[in-house]
Amino acid sequence: LRLPKGGELSRKEIDGYTKFVGIYGARGLAYIKVNELANGRDGLQSPILKFLPDEAINAILERTSAEDGDLIFFGADKTHVVNESIGALREKLGKDRGLMEGEWKPLWVVDFPMFEFDEGEGRWTALHHPFTAPKLEGDSIEVNPGTALSRAYDMVLNGSEIGGGSIRIHRRAVQEQVFNLLGIEKQEADEKFGFLLDALKYGCPPHGGLAFGLDRLIMLMSGASSIRDVMAFPKTQTASCLLTNAPSEVSTRQLRDLHIKLREREKTAE
Repeated sequence: LRLPKGGELSRKEIDGYTKFVGIYGARGLAYIKVNELANGRDGLQSPILKFLPDEAINAILERTSAEDGDLIFFGADKTHVVNESIGALREKLGKDRGLMEGEWKPLWVVDFPMFEFDEGEGRWTALHHPFTAPKLEGDSIEVNPGTALSRAYDMVLNGSEIGGGSIRIHRRAVQEQVFNLLGIEKQEADEKFGFLLDALKYGCPPHGGLAFGLDRLIMLMSGASSIRDVMAFPKTQTASCLLTNAPSEVSTRQLRDLHIKLREREKTAE
């Protein structure tokens, strides 16, 4: 992450940002101050330069398009930790340093990973939802789930997600393959998603959609700092769905995770 003219930051300020990224799981925050780019390694200032070869330093400077007076932050950890911590730091620096621009600049975010690995449970989970279509179908999904990409997409406006959606799985064989990878056995899939699998069995065209969050748009247009400032009254509902038979029965595993035990109701004498 390149911070233009960030070389002005004091060590105390850098320590403050290091503490900030710790909220997102980062165990540290590396930095390089670019004093004089033309002098190569000698024109840089950082406590970790001695651990980096020239090839790595040159690659960092080239990748960030660094200029004299800039400060480069970077992290080394698991992908999701670095992405979340540096992403949050980018927004905070933008606000603290007055780098936010008033123009409307929308963009699409695509090529989301299909799955992410839950280390606590030791299994793959769906990053978006288990009905998102993969970009490539076939054995590659199960062989390399960590590199599989999905056909999901988000629209972002000035750092806020204002809409999102995906192309859905429309072939039963692919849906069953995804369920299997997620550890959803056939019986459980039939109980929870039988209505969907039956529909796919009879044929279904490729389909997808995009849902916009109008309240998020209103928040941006009104200059509010929180979406809660523009949301209408919370909606109420019965929490049941006749189409999907939701809510379904709670599994034994979920009850065990919550330390809840079921017992039969005692019969009363008539």
